[in-house]
Amino acid sequence: MNETTFRVLAAGVAVLFTLAFCVIVVPPLIAEPDVVGAFAAGFVNPYAAGYSTDVLLCWVALAVWVIHEASTYGVRHGWACLLVGVVPGVAVGFGAYLVLRSYQMQQAALQRD
Repeated sequence: MNETTFRVLAAGVAVLFTLAFCVIVVPPLIAEPDVVGAFAAGFVNPYAAGYSTDVLLCWVALAVWVIHEASTYGVRHGWACLLVGVVPGVAVGFGAYLVLRSYQMQQAALQRD
């Protein structure tokens, strides 16, 4: 897979989830603006709790990766991807980080050549 296809697919996942978030989550949150209640609703049963725990720990894994690559490879601005990993979600933060990382790694490789 070439870089352009990779970036388009990674960005596409982020955009797709953002659209789904806007359609599924935003209307009920506008109707009842209880952010804590909305978060707690992800833990209403064992199945929802399992998915919610997975999402939270995926964000932690992304944070570890972002912090590691910032110090090891000099990937900048990963913190912004962690913020959008909170709202609207990890799919957006992860997709954004993949695009950001891909671009910066390509630029670093061009500078070495």
